[in-house]
Amino acid sequence: MASMNQITPFLMCRDLVQQIDFFHNRLGFTLGFKSEDGIGYAYMRRENVAVRLLTSDADFTDERRQQMVYIDVDDVDALWAELEPKLSDLPDGRVRAPFNQVYNQREFHVIDEGACLLMFGMAHPFED
Repeated sequence: MASMNQITPFLMCRDLVQQIDFFHNRLGFTLGFKSEDGIGYAYMRRENVAVRLLTSDADFTDERRQQMVYIDVDDVDALWAELEPKLSDLPDGRVRAPFNQVYNQREFHVIDEGACLLMFGMAHPFED
């Protein structure tokens, strides 16, 4: 039987170069492929996580159209410590520091250049 290995979301953006820069310089992803034929497509990876970036003229700043991606990590606080210096200069409302959710996850949130909400999280049992 064939097995499934991962899910790789397509994230829409208006400016592919700006989005590639965000994922590379702020989140530590490497560029695996960028189309040069005018399609406006790129593939980026960090460890076992990958995203496919695709240009679109849709307005994803409208909350009803906002894309969201949940990235499971093994240590959300360690990842936050690594990324926080690269995220600290983003405008207010684009970054939310680690916090505990009521559904037993510890997360931090980042809104990328294409208005996609990236949620980084891990299972975290809480004590009352």
